[in-house]
Amino acid sequence: MLGKRDQSVYGSLTLDEIQKKIATLAKELGFGVDFYQSNHEGALIDTIQEASGKGFDGILINPGAYGHTSIAIRDAIADCGVQVVEVHISNVYARESFRHHSYISPVASGIVAGFGPDSYLLGFRGLCDKLN
Repeated sequence: MLGKRDQSVYGSLTLDEIQKKIATLAKELGFGVDFYQSNHEGALIDTIQEASGKGFDGILINPGAYGHTSIAIRDAIADCGVQVVEVHISNVYARESFRHHSYISPVASGIVAGFGPDSYLLGFRGLCDKLN
């Protein structure tokens, strides 16, 4: 829904446009990158759990509302065996109180929030630094 959903909070860039920016940055930094998006919690868990076995060294994740609700995604991240950086486009701490808690943050290597779509690029840079 990026580019369509509340642009005053999430900006006007689409997910495809953000992915292209990340792919360009990955190339500049000498990293490979693959993208996955799903609205289904189980599919996200499966992908997280498969990351290490597929040779991935890290995950950049915007868990959206699942960050505030999903213990299952938290557990998958805690056990996945790769570095994980959590990103949020908005500053979740400047929003509704239910967004102030993340199940993901305590098991993530780092967190970036509140920089709009650039949160993805900043988070990716941080993930690459953790991997180097």
